[in-house]
Amino acid sequence: MDTHTVGTVHAARYDKLMAAMGDLGAELPGQMQGFMTLHHAAAAEGALDAKTKELMALAIGIAVHCQGCITCHVKDSLDAGATRAEIMEVIGVAIMMGGGPSIVYGAEAHEALEEFLA
Repeated sequence: MDTHTVGTVHAARYDKLMAAMGDLGAELPGQMQGFMTLHHAAAAEGALDAKTKELMALAIGIAVHCQGCITCHVKDSLDAGATRAEIMEVIGVAIMMGGGPSIVYGAEAHEALEEFLA
């Protein structure tokens, strides 16, 4: 386990989500394989680097109010080399795009950031 998943609520959520996705893969192999193919293709280095793509995914997760997405993409953004300052700016842009309700999920992302950085 890397340093971004040690002893936090969000680390536990991340691990639980990964396990649940594995369970879904056992029950729905075609759908999950299709999703993972899409995920890997979309996240692959191209005109945008992996860090930028993870930050974009985080902003979208906040704007659409997805707790699991927030947890995963804060962790994955950090793993891709994003800084605290970059993630905080992304939270601000997501709040701008998602309005008042995104403040709640922006706070969730901030909490995840603090936990993964601890």
